[in-house]
Amino acid sequence: MVSAVPRLVIAAPSSGSGKTTVATGLMAAFAARGLAVSPHKVGPDYIDPGYHALATGRVGRNLDAYLCGPELVAPLFLHGARGCDLAVVEGVMGLYDGAAGEGELASTAQVAKLLRAPVVLVVDASSQSRSVAALVHGFASWDPGVRIGGVILNKVGSDRHEALLREALDSSGVPVLGALRRAEQVDVPSRHLGLVPVAERRAAAVDAVAAMAAQVVRGCDLAALEALARSAGALPAGSAPWTPASPTHHPTPSAEERGERAAEEREVVVAVAGGPAFTFSYAEHTELLAAAGAEVAVFDPLRDERLPDGTAGLVIGGGFPEVYAAELSANEPLRKAVADLALSGAPVAAECAGLLYLCRELDGRPMCGVLDATARMTERLTLGYRDAVAVGDSVLAVAGTRMRGHEFHRTVVEPGAGAAPAWGVRAPARRVEGFVQQGVHASYLHTHWASEPGVARRFVERCRTS
Repeated sequence: MVSAVPRLVIAAPSSGSGKTTVATGLMAAFAARGLAVSPHKVGPDYIDPGYHALATGRVGRNLDAYLCGPELVAPLFLHGARGCDLAVVEGVMGLYDGAAGEGELASTAQVAKLLRAPVVLVVDASSQSRSVAALVHGFASWDPGVRIGGVILNKVGSDRHEALLREALDSSGVPVLGALRRAEQVDVPSRHLGLVPVAERRAAAVDAVAAMAAQVVRGCDLAALEALARSAGALPAGSAPWTPASPTHHPTPSAEERGERAAEEREVVVAVAGGPAFTFSYAEHTELLAAAGAEVAVFDPLRDERLPDGTAGLVIGGGFPEVYAAELSANEPLRKAVADLALSGAPVAAECAGLLYLCRELDGRPMCGVLDATARMTERLTLGYRDAVAVGDSVLAVAGTRMRGHEFHRTVVEPGAGAAPAWGVRAPARRVEGFVQQGVHASYLHTHWASEPGVARRFVERCRTS
C-alpha cells in the first residue's frame, strides 16, 4: 500500500551540517541494494533534487508546505513514491527553521510530522565532543510530535573523537546510526546561488554522487536506517496520491459534443526551456501541462536555434542565464524566434531566469527584447517566500488569484514592473512586480502550479485559442 511506504527525513541542526551529502549518499546506497528509492526535498530548492535524481534514477520532487499548503504535502509525497520500496526526504535549513514569521510553516519538522516520518539528525561534530549530547537532547525534546530516530555524526576527526561522541550520546536515548570522517567530505562546487546544478557538470556530478554513496556505506548502519524507515506508520486516513489530471468531472457527452470537445482540446505543443541555463523547474509543471492536453517539447536555448516545431506556447523557468549570458546572446536566431512568438500573442510564461531572458539586455548583452527592461547582476541576494495576488487577467490566472511564490536571485530588473504588473506582492512588503503584455506573463516569482492546477489548464487553453 503506497501510504505505508517506508520513509526517512534527513535533517540537521543548521545549514552546512551535511544533509545533502548524507541524504544523496543514502539514496544512492539504498538504490545500489536494489531498492526503488523515491527522492524528495523539503522547500523550494531546485538544485539538490538534481543530485537526488542521479542517485536514484527517479525524478527529484519538492515538498513545500508554504508554496503548496500543508494539505498537499502528503499527496505530493505519495505521487512521487508510487511504486517505490523506500523514500528519503532531505530537509531544509535547520530542523525547526521555516518561513520567516510563520512558526513551523514550511519547516522540515512540519513536513516530518505531516508524513509521520522518523527523522535522522545529521550533526556537524567537528568542534565538539560531550556537548553533542546536549544538542541532540534539545532537538529531540523540543517538539514531542517530531520523532528523532537516530543521529549521524558528520565531520568526525578520528577514532578517538568518534568514541567520545558515541559515549556522550549513550545516555541520550537517540541511537548513533553513522559516523562520517572529516577527511572524507565530498567536494561539490558552489557559486552565488548554491551548488552547481547537475546539468552543468554531469560527469563530475555522477562521480560526486558515487563518492557520497561510498562515504555513507563506509560510515553508516544501512540495515538500521532501513529498519527505521520501515518503522514509519501509515499516513493519515484519507491520504491519496496527488494527480495532475483535472479534478473537474463532466457528464458523459454526446458523440457530437465529443467531436466538438476533441477539436477544442486538441493537443498543442508547449515548448519548455531546459539545458544548463534553465535548470529550475518542478516536475509537476510539465505533468500538469501534459494532463491539460499539451505536448511538452523541451529545448535548450544555448544550442537550439529554433523553437520546437508547432510551438503554440512557451514556458521559461528559472536557472542561471547570467552565467551563460554570452552564449544566450550569441544565439540570435532563437532570440528572434522567441521575440516573434511573443509578438504574435502566443502564451509565454517566464519565471526569474525566464524574465531575464525576455529583457532587452542582461549585463549589457542583448537578449530577446520582448520586455522593455534591462537586467544586471548585483551583490545583493534577494531570497524568501512571497504572498502574491494576480493584479489583472493573464495567460496564467484571472485577476485576484492568490498564489504563494519564492524569490531567489542576485539580479535586478529595471523597471521592476510593467504598465500591467504580474503580481501584487503582499508580504513581506507591499509592491507590484513583473510584466503582463499580450500573451506574456513574466515575473521573478517561482510558483508551484500544483497549488493552483487551473494555471496549467488556463495556459494550455490559451495556447489553443491564440
